[in-house]
Amino acid sequence: MATGQIAAIVLAAGQGTRMKSSLHKVLHPVGGRPMINHLLHTLQSINPARTLIVIGALGHQLQDALSGVSFATQNEQLGTGHAVQCALPALDDFDGDLLVLYGDVPFVSDATMQRMIATRDATENCGLVVLGFHTTDPAAYGRLVTNADGSLERIVEFKDASAEERAITLCNSGMMLIAGQHARRWLAQLTNNNVAGEYYLTDLVEIVRKDGHAASVVETDETELMGVNSRAELAAAETIFQQQARAQAMADGATLVAPETVFFSHDTRLGKDVTVEPNVVFGPGVVVEDGVTIKSFSHLDGAIVRAGASVGPYARLRPAADIGAGAKVGNFVEIKKATLAEGVKVSHLTYLGDATIGAGANIGAGTITCNYDGFLKYQTIIGAGAFIGSNSALVAPVTIGDGAIVGAGSVITKNVDADALVVSRARQRQIDGYAAGFRDEKQAEKTAKAQEKSQTKEKTKD
Repeated sequence: MATGQIAAIVLAAGQGTRMKSSLHKVLHPVGGRPMINHLLHTLQSINPARTLIVIGALGHQLQDALSGVSFATQNEQLGTGHAVQCALPALDDFDGDLLVLYGDVPFVSDATMQRMIATRDATENCGLVVLGFHTTDPAAYGRLVTNADGSLERIVEFKDASAEERAITLCNSGMMLIAGQHARRWLAQLTNNNVAGEYYLTDLVEIVRKDGHAASVVETDETELMGVNSRAELAAAETIFQQQARAQAMADGATLVAPETVFFSHDTRLGKDVTVEPNVVFGPGVVVEDGVTIKSFSHLDGAIVRAGASVGPYARLRPAADIGAGAKVGNFVEIKKATLAEGVKVSHLTYLGDATIGAGANIGAGTITCNYDGFLKYQTIIGAGAFIGSNSALVAPVTIGDGAIVGAGSVITKNVDADALVVSRARQRQIDGYAAGFRDEKQAEKTAKAQEKSQTKEKTKD
């Protein structure tokens, strides 16, 4: 069966009440990306013919946030079987297999999805493939009861399970692949004749087997099937994501000095021989090329750091920061929407925004580009080899020519020619002996006030 003959149905109609949020549960981020987007990204690898999201409460948020998918609405939450039934009208012209997934289970791998498809193809007369997992703490999960040949006999809910069945550690994830040519007929046979009054997707096992078809099980690791229903589970999912990202970064040739203190985003890219010191945070959209050092307590977001550069400690790279090869960005430097060419040095206590810095330029401590007038942003251009003295303010729009020198403490409001020296500050004036006289005068004043206070205190005692 070609994978293009699959429709992915992602269930995301739950109320999400345990999250206690005005944001839809599946839009909460893991690794800087909404958890449902992790799943949708993985789905691309199996190239489903359709991807359909079943929505309910706060469904408009999903419609606004997601593209390239279709939506079906489950107005009443009457169980997982009912949710899939609600998706069927949108698939009237589709007769391929149905892959049922959950929007709040973000880590299901493409390899697992492919194994479900392969099992369906390889098993004679297979009507259903259920995804299961082993766990040392099965708790209240439904149990997968299998036959001697490994086929699935039934799914038993915990509350209905015997002591023998509760001892089974193979549990139901809720995700399954349903043979498309029979799916509508089988789903139509689901009933809500139970205490909860809900239509359970798990009842399909019995329906499929009674119809003379086989039901199979594919097992995967428990961490792939973690559901996120609360803030605590969201934090646990983030922990899993970060552990996997750190392991992958080191496997790809980066050194993490203290891995547990480094935090990645879903799209962070580190080159080979990158060194990341403790307590570094990578936000979305960061690319770090080979041989870079990111020093402690730096935060990068939407930035590119080119080969051999050094960043930090305590540096902040904001979106559209482009740090050139071999450049140095030191402690307490913030860079936003600025391009630094090769070999630029910005060693400390500096803000560069909306700027272009030429190769080999040296930016002194305390320099800022004044890029915003309260209404609009403006560009600062600093030429190659220029030297900007400490505590300078460059009021944009302004251009500093190649090789120019800006004297320390200057406020630059006009363009500076190449190789020129510019100084913009008040003329220094010296008054000899003033400081000594000032100290004598102030000391006498201080002594007089102390005597006055002492005399007042003595009169109060009398």
